[in-house]
Amino acid sequence: MQFDTLPQLGDSVSKICLGTMTWGQQNSEQDAHEQMDYALAQGVNFWDTAEMYPSPPDKDKQGDTERFMGSWFAKTGKRNEVVLASKISRNDFLRGGNTKFDKKTIRAALDSNLQRLQTDHIDIYQLHWPERQTNFFGQRGYTESMAQQDTKQLTPFLETIEALNDEITKGRIRAYGLSNDTPWGVMRYLAEADKHGLARPITIQNPYSLLNRLYEVGLAEISHREQIGLLAYSPLAFGVLSGKYLGDNKPANSRLSLYSHFTRYLNEQAQQATQAYAEVAKKHHLDMAQMALAFVNSRSFVTANIIGATTIEQLASNIASVDLVLSQEVLADIEAVQTLYPNPAP
Repeated sequence: MQFDTLPQLGDSVSKICLGTMTWGQQNSEQDAHEQMDYALAQGVNFWDTAEMYPSPPDKDKQGDTERFMGSWFAKTGKRNEVVLASKISRNDFLRGGNTKFDKKTIRAALDSNLQRLQTDHIDIYQLHWPERQTNFFGQRGYTESMAQQDTKQLTPFLETIEALNDEITKGRIRAYGLSNDTPWGVMRYLAEADKHGLARPITIQNPYSLLNRLYEVGLAEISHREQIGLLAYSPLAFGVLSGKYLGDNKPANSRLSLYSHFTRYLNEQAQQATQAYAEVAKKHHLDMAQMALAFVNSRSFVTANIIGATTIEQLASNIASVDLVLSQEVLADIEAVQTLYPNPAP
């Protein structure tokens, strides 16, 4: 396993981060425990979850992913071997529809996170997506109408930071991060934190893959200059970059066959780009999924690459991508595809 240093905290975390959002939907509690056993044995000491998981969101199953993790921590006693990240989410079925990031809501959400996870602290507590209307979850550009859609009074950035800072002081979280946010949002958090001498965000969890390299446009510079590491999610674009959906295939029990509304990475241009990346992998005798993951692993602004799997075989292959170093020839061919199909999926 390769390791990176967590910005500001200094923890050594595995370059591969264990994603968990299928646990409770596509994976049972036993499956989840087996994945945690295997991942930790392979040196994967960084794990990510969220209060809304499993995904797709389900009111009746909400929190099951954290519960599965909590039962594993209780059974094994290995909580101190894991750097744990979780999130406060904004689903309407949480807390009676209170989706704000104010002090009361953050405290209540964290109470529940800790109870389900059976731990006294979370290492990185993330804001799952912004309270304001902006371009995330497949929205390519920002529009003027988004600003006009913020009909409710937004929680001030300072109040949110103060609430998180209080939890750091109490020891219930060690640091906080952002997720699905924009360059403007990140810089606002940094400015408010610095102005008032409060804790800064240390990570941002945004999508990043061969089909969506938009992070490079504005956020990569912030990562380098402000010491905010990217926790890259959807590095295989919902599994599309494994190549298993090429030719309109929909393998049984695969994510996109079970949940047909996940079309973010299936537009015509994305499918053409995927085919082109498949040809690059074939040319260089590489496993396509491992090539896609290795590309993400190689980016200097990426602190960790969040992989998810529904089987141990997939998990093993994804983790093994950390040992693949892409040659300059492979990287040049990847750039040629990116030039032909620039960021085909938002």
